[in-house]
Amino acid sequence: QVQLAESGGGSVQAGGSLRLSCTASGNIFSILRMGWYRQAPGKQRDLVAAITSGGSTNYADSVKGRFIISRDNAKNTVFLQMNTLKPEDTAVYYCNVLDQIGRNYWGQGTQVAVSS
Repeated sequence: QVQLAESGGGSVQAGGSLRLSCTASGNIFSILRMGWYRQAPGKQRDLVAAITSGGSTNYADSVKGRFIISRDNAKNTVFLQMNTLKPEDTAVYYCNVLDQIGRNYWGQGTQVAVSS
């Protein structure tokens, strides 16, 4: 059994910042990649940012220059620092973990609401 514990969501005004964190625990085979996806009402779930165990990152174009993803490999924890937030960043953010044998795990989601 694998658990992903997310924290850090909330409400903020446009231009503000939030930091999300996600810690994986349980019977996890070696983690290959950790990341964050988001899903706004009526829209599909899209990748926001991801980071590999080696530290390689990729970001959605819409968040480049504003969001920073990082991880603590020893603690199986991934962080998403979100700066200069915009109303269009409003969504439920989901933590995602991909292990070395291709298994995907999802967090329960944390709400981020940005008001104008």
